[in-house]
Amino acid sequence: MALIDEVKAAVAAVAGKRAAIRMEGTKAGIVLDATGLGAGARDRMEADVRAAAGRPGVTEVRVVVTAERIGRKLIAVASGKGGVGKSTLSANLAIALARAGRRVGLVDADIYGPSQPRLMAAEGTKPVAHDGKLQPVPTPYGVPLLSMGQLVEADRAIAWRGPMAAGALGQLVDGDWGASDTLVLDLPPGTGDVQLTMVQKHRPAGAIIVSTPQDLALIDARRAIDLFAKAGIPIIGLVENMAGYCCPHCGGFSDPFGLGGAEAAANDLDIPFLGRVPLTVAIRTASDAGRPPAAEADDTVFAPIAAQVNAWLARA
Repeated sequence: MALIDEVKAAVAAVAGKRAAIRMEGTKAGIVLDATGLGAGARDRMEADVRAAAGRPGVTEVRVVVTAERIGRKLIAVASGKGGVGKSTLSANLAIALARAGRRVGLVDADIYGPSQPRLMAAEGTKPVAHDGKLQPVPTPYGVPLLSMGQLVEADRAIAWRGPMAAGALGQLVDGDWGASDTLVLDLPPGTGDVQLTMVQKHRPAGAIIVSTPQDLALIDARRAIDLFAKAGIPIIGLVENMAGYCCPHCGGFSDPFGLGGAEAAANDLDIPFLGRVPLTVAIRTASDAGRPPAAEADDTVFAPIAAQVNAWLARA
């Protein structure tokens, strides 16, 4: 058997059709397609290919690793002001989309107030960097996560100016997300430097706006919608959070923040209304404990919202 045939057979045994081989005398040049492989799998395959190509008579092995950029879609979850439940929605939306069959990653881009490590039961885990890229950490819910909260000491204030915060966002978004086809970005509240960098540099496929029903929150939500509209980013829809409270003791129902304000605003602005998330003790306690309700089989709150987002993504 000719040397090139021996090399091709040996490399095909470990890499299949991912490897294209060219021989120049006794030197082997191999182009390895690593599309869809994580950093660890890519490194192992490269090592296996080098070993397989090192047949007797081969004096040099050169391996070039390439990967097509996956058509990954970024979904920004934003709010005009803080305290409206944006992070809770982001975590549960990511999990619900994963349960619906998407390969989802979660970016905690709320640089100044990262809360996803707690929500996703990933506190105490720190990402490592490989080839200059952060490796997302796994979570119990099948959604890998990168968060500034994993990179700084717990309870330490992150007092960064705009350019530093925007640079940190870039490192999170550009992490090694492997085969993830969708990234959910939990943005900081407001319309500052981080949001501007995100819409200009990373260009999300669409944005979801979260608001409580009260008028003051809706005023700020309209500002967030205006930011995305001016940047040409489609608004996937508006979610009304803290929409009604049912007392766990007496069963009485009340609307401490009002009701229907976000839906009315969505109608006025001609954008989709994705649904309501009630103000409940169960959602609060589950979130604090790192057990997002969307992970439960009986979830009826976040799954319908995710279904609409999933349908939107299929059309985008």
